[in-house]
Amino acid sequence: MPQSTAGLIRYFESEGGVKLRPHLVLAIGAGFGLLVIAAKFIAVL
Repeated sequence: MPQSTAGLIRYFESEGGVKLRPHLVLAIGAGFGLLVIAAKFIAVL
């Protein structure tokens, strides 16, 4: 590799793997967050 890359690594697009739409990832994250908040609330009772 030339020195001009300054330590950056190029990642090539891979064909494999799970493909999810961005809004689905956000929805899963929000749902998990709500689940954690609910679990903390239930643990206090």
